[in-house]
Amino acid sequence: MTTIVVTNIGSLVTNDPALGDGSPLGLIQDAALVIDGDRIAWVGPAQTAPAADETYDADGRAVIPGFVDSHSHLLFAGDRTAEFNARMSGRSYSAGGIRTTVAATRAATDAALEANLLRHLDEARRQGTTTFETKSGYGLTVADEARALRIAAAHTEEVTYLGAHIVSPDYADDPAGYVDLVTGEMLAACAPYARWVDVFCEEGAFDGDQARAILTAGAAAGLIPRVHANQLSHGPGVQLAVELEAASADHCTHLTEADVDALAQAAATTVATLLPGAEFSTRAQWPDARRLIDAGATVALSTDCNPGSSYTSSMPFCIALAVRDMRMTPDEALWSATAGGARALRRGDIGTLAPGSRADLALLDAPSHVHLAYRPGVPLVSAVWQKGVRTA
Repeated sequence: MTTIVVTNIGSLVTNDPALGDGSPLGLIQDAALVIDGDRIAWVGPAQTAPAADETYDADGRAVIPGFVDSHSHLLFAGDRTAEFNARMSGRSYSAGGIRTTVAATRAATDAALEANLLRHLDEARRQGTTTFETKSGYGLTVADEARALRIAAAHTEEVTYLGAHIVSPDYADDPAGYVDLVTGEMLAACAPYARWVDVFCEEGAFDGDQARAILTAGAAAGLIPRVHANQLSHGPGVQLAVELEAASADHCTHLTEADVDALAQAAATTVATLLPGAEFSTRAQWPDARRLIDAGATVALSTDCNPGSSYTSSMPFCIALAVRDMRMTPDEALWSATAGGARALRRGDIGTLAPGSRADLALLDAPSHVHLAYRPGVPLVSAVWQKGVRTA
């Protein structure tokens, strides 16, 4: 098996305090790392690096763990440009929102859905993302939800069943019947392709009792809960996520003191995943990351890439937003976009660059990770290794 030493790294982020300067980022200056197959074999000062079969000179640039995008919606067809344009222009818009995407997704072929997924994955990878989670939720029939998850499972291990995105238009007059479908026949068809079960717990989608039933049924089928929680208003989503030991409560925009305390108490089990692309694209209230971090909650950052409310695949962009508008430091934002995302996916092999970790890393055309927020919008990722293979 070929070994590769990446040397002359100006600043290496390991996310392991024991390996570097003792900070959460575990920074090592003038560093090197060795890739052996799909794993990291060694990290440390460049002058003590062991020999390897091949050498890659980082030329004084920064190396970071590959981004872990733990919340996205990439199985869809069509686009909602008109909706976005109207929203940004201050005009009312009466088209169907998520229902517009549902209609386009149902009409698309398997090949078209997969091609769209791969296009977005390539786009994300070129920006440093090496692990992604993605969901169903734009089919809302048994067959369409199952095919979305089947397509996704061919390209990632992190697949989420989101039959409970909204009540299907087919069940507009029978939401209880749709919950029965989501927890019954649809769940049985989708569970073999998924690792996670999710629900949009929000007024206009699913209330606390419905969300509990959906998540409990998913857990009984072997899926791990995640929750779209407290995005548009205060509600029961965060408390439900903590109670059911969900891996993450995602959005977390409208929080009471009790919600913040609950997330802090559950920091080891339930991650608060913040999705600033959604607030940017909807001109909504920003999540208060500072409040959560200071309370002791574990925070992740993700793109929420979807065609309606956050059509970005760029984790660097989300880092810049988090620093500028959510009161995170550059160090906290990078940690949340890498190690935090790994925590939200309950993964110990990604989000870090330590011996035994998966060899997922990005080389920045900059001397420090701080440039991700310092130079927003600039394409700083110049090389990416995924499972030890240089991909971009």
